[in-house]
Amino acid sequence: MSQAISPVSRRPYGLAAVCRICRIARSGVYRSQAPPSSAPAERRGPVGAMPDAALLAAIRDVLAASPFHGECHRKVWARLRHRGIRTSLRRVLHLMRQNDLLAPTRAGSARGPRAHDGTIIPEAVDTIGGTDRTTTWTREGSAAVFIAVDRCSAECVGIHASARVTRFEALVPVRQGVRRHFGGFDAGIARGLTMRHDHGSQYMSDHFQKELRFLGIESSPAFVRAPEGNGCAERFIRTLKENLLWLPTFDTIEELRQALLVFRDAYNTTWLIQRHGIVTPAECRKRQLQPIAQAA
Repeated sequence: MSQAISPVSRRPYGLAAVCRICRIARSGVYRSQAPPSSAPAERRGPVGAMPDAALLAAIRDVLAASPFHGECHRKVWARLRHRGIRTSLRRVLHLMRQNDLLAPTRAGSARGPRAHDGTIIPEAVDTIGGTDRTTTWTREGSAAVFIAVDRCSAECVGIHASARVTRFEALVPVRQGVRRHFGGFDAGIARGLTMRHDHGSQYMSDHFQKELRFLGIESSPAFVRAPEGNGCAERFIRTLKENLLWLPTFDTIEELRQALLVFRDAYNTTWLIQRHGIVTPAECRKRQLQPIAQAA
């Protein structure tokens, strides 16, 4: 059609005009006209000191040894460096994509103006926290899982499971974090800490809010229909689901609770956080508090 002569201009219509009228992309036309290639696509540029086959085997070893699921190519690249294997980040991405080793991702959707438009990451630990809950299933029935995280280090400071979804159970992770990082449980002991939460009935209840005020914690409800305002807690829940809640089936809620405590310790000492230079949450806290301890 593009080579046909126009009776008006006496010239060919052209591919651009035909694609514009038919509402198709020219790239698709060129792709259909290109002869199929028998050889698989290869990465351009020089190959590193380690062959692709050996590097792919090392990547598979890292993924098999990791206690987590769904780690991105950046964390695989960082774990390779910890093993003494230095290679390009793009090369790791290329090999993982070529061999279907990348974690599945969801395509985003267009959104309107956001109520929350700013950073949620503080510069110091023990200044802003986040708490939230999710649900899972055991052979005893449905169970609620409550969590609390530090938004600077992404550390899980408290975690709890219960058959009841009440304001009292929602306070358990907060109390765990206060005892663990503020050295006790007393009036005003956590003064200077802000706790972000959603508008769930457990968190907006009078008992929950009074407990926060007693400890000296400032309540910070998230924007309505803006879960990114509590994104650190939401991200930890995703990691928790992918690496624990969606894998085994627990017989009892108590068994689930014990598994959550084990996962909390493994996450804090093993999970890598990119924004802090690909270190664990525990290492991030240690780096921040070490100069303070030396000054004291």
